[in-house]
Amino acid sequence: MAKTFQAQILTPEGPLFKGEVTGVQVPGSDGNFLMLYDHAPIVSTLTVGAVVIKEESTETTYAVSGGFVEMSNNSLTLLAEKAEAASEIDVDAALALRADAKVRLKDVKSDRAKAEKDLAIADNKLKIAGA
Repeated sequence: MAKTFQAQILTPEGPLFKGEVTGVQVPGSDGNFLMLYDHAPIVSTLTVGAVVIKEESTETTYAVSGGFVEMSNNSLTLLAEKAEAASEIDVDAALALRADAKVRLKDVKSDRAKAEKDLAIADNKLKIAGA
């Protein structure tokens, strides 16, 4: 039986997850990494990607659009700009966001950085949803 630690995912809308986990994989700014019981203290920024919560017999994947994670004393707190469980991703909305972002990328007057991030968010959601 794997050792567990406390983890929570918080968003501006409220808590998304709280419980005992065996591991958490996150999309850190320098690449994905996995935190297990007794991980060294760490604070990291997150990029657009997948957060995988590993419990004793299940794994749950969340699409995140950035944020921060802190692990200390077997307690993990993840602050996400936006996050949603793979099972709750609206594929049609992600496809619409992707199409809109592509149009904005062609418009020289649009905010290119915002359009690129929206495209990355849409692509991430579609990948995680298996669409």
